[in-house]
Amino acid sequence: MNQPTLTTTALTILRVIAGFLFAAHGWQKFSEFTIAGTQASFAKMGVPAAEAAAPVVATLELAGGIALILGVLTRVFAALLALDMLGAFFLVHAPAGVFAANGGYELVLLLAAGALAIALTGAGRLSVDRAVFGRAGSKLSVLA
Repeated sequence: MNQPTLTTTALTILRVIAGFLFAAHGWQKFSEFTIAGTQASFAKMGVPAAEAAAPVVATLELAGGIALILGVLTRVFAALLALDMLGAFFLVHAPAGVFAANGGYELVLLLAAGALAIALTGAGRLSVDRAVFGRAGSKLSVLA
């Protein structure tokens, strides 16, 4: 395989898997924990403005995850998801150490890094962004 094909494949795998995990966590906040439960949990963890933050975070993770899977407005959603995970890192998980089993930050740090990598590279060739914004000379090609 040549390098561009490998890069396209790697970026697509990263984008789809990260998107799936973000969407799953967003869905979990809506369906399993419920928004009221997520608000209470955020408040207990010391998240500022937990009542407002919980539905915003749940919506961002669900919608943003789906957007990553499809490659729609990928740079925007990936940047927002990276910020979401950095907030989780600093507000909740950092004091617990590395390991997720102890409430640590390994998962949120990996998701933040993956989202940041996607924000920096864009969605890649196999995406809605490339199909819509990828024309040469397009003023919106930065989104592709």
